[in-house]
Parts: sequence; C-alpha cells; structure tokens
Amino acid sequence: MKKLLTMLISAIFLISLGCKEKVVAPNTLTDEEKAEGWVLLFDGETSTNWRGVNKDHFPGNWEVVDGTLHCKESGQGEAGAIDGGDILYDKEFKNFKLRLEWKISEGGNSGIFYLGKEVPEWPIYYTAPEMQILDNLKHPDAELGVDGNRQAGSLYDLIPAKPQNAKPVGEWNTVEITVYDGTVVHNQNGENVLEYHLWTDAWNTLVAGSKFPALNPEWANVPNQGVITLQDHGDDVWFRNIKIKEL
Repeated sequence: MKKLLTMLISAIFLISLGCKEKVVAPNTLTDEEKAEGWVLLFDGETSTNWRGVNKDHFPGNWEVVDGTLHCKESGQGEAGAIDGGDILYDKEFKNFKLRLEWKISEGGNSGIFYLGKEVPEWPIYYTAPEMQILDNLKHPDAELGVDGNRQAGSLYDLIPAKPQNAKPVGEWNTVEITVYDGTVVHNQNGENVLEYHLWTDAWNTLVAGSKFPALNPEWANVPNQGVITLQDHGDDVWFRNIKIKEL
C-alpha cells in the first residue's frame, strides 16, 4: 500500500510539472508568437532602431542593461539630463497590438506614447496619446487630474484605468495596447482597464475639456499612424519584452 501511494504521488508530481507553463526568456518570441506575426522591437542587447525624439542618436541618459532599456534618473524631473529625452522606435505603425513590460522606481513617473509624430522642437506628447506609468503610492500625479486619470495604465489626464491594478514599485507590469481603426484598448496586468474611440464626437468633447488643446489646437486629430515612444521623465524606469503585431 505504501509503495502504491508513493507511486501515485510521484505520478501526480510529474503530471503537475508537465502542466506548468514553459518559462520564456525575456526579449524572445515563442514559436506561437512568431507564427502569429509578432516582432521584437528590442533584442535585450542593443538599442538598434531606437533613437531620441528629434535626434539622430540614442540619448546618453538611456542604456541597455540586464536585458532592459533603462532610463536613468536625472534628478531634474522633466527638465531631464543634458543628453536625455524620450526615445522612439524608428518606424511608424497604424493598426497593431503592442506588448511590453515595465517597472518603475520609487516615486517615479514615465509613459508609453503611440501614434505620435515628430515635429521639430515639439515633445512627442504634443501629438500622441499616452499610457501612464507611475508609482501610484509616492508620485504626486496619482492624486492630481480627475478620478485617477493620471495613475498607471490610464490614458494620461483623460481616462482613468479601472480597475487600478498596477503592481508595487520594483515589480514588472505587463502592458498590451491595441489600436485598430480608431479603437484603442489599454490592458494592464492581464485586464482591460480602458477603451476609447478616436475622432468621434465623444473623443473631441473629452479632449476639448483637457489641457491638450492649449499645447496643440489640433491635438484631438491624432494621426492614424505614428511612432511608439518611451518617456524620459527624469526617473529610473525599465522596459523589456517589447514586441508588436501589426493588424
């Protein structure tokens, strides 16, 4: 009986091992993702195809370290480092699913812009919507805006992420941003946290009541294709597993 029980326990253990998901190395694609058309935007080792907004080089305040794109703290907030600033992937995308992971430092702030256009002397946020990245517990932006619309996962200063499910400082958060013919969905840590529709009456009304028209009177007319950009807000932030599937 004892031998039979031992064999049964061993069988259950082996079955449980077989049921576990395979561990996938960061900055790689599974065979399934490759078959579905996913493409890596970051190989974990180089800054290939990444450069500063309105720059011809990869800014010195960013580095590739331990398989991540790391923006180094400048100590000057948005004023930034001498050779800092946001970085973009040097290709425009129209309809897509974008996946990546991020983690933020204590009190940190950053963001993910999409459908942006480079305009000389303009920051990318003059043209692009932003999925907010934030330490919701320590950064003041978490208490500003309206109804949490400056917290992590939100469409910055416009639509709050609900549920608010960002992980604590130092932990990796997963993101999927879907853009398709004007419909945009933010998914954070496996849950859809908001959806909106570009170029509609509801969108125009929402933007009209925000700060963005003062920056750019045409801000609501978001381009139907543009660049993906990671923000340098002067705080330590790390990105990895950046991949895209064009739709």
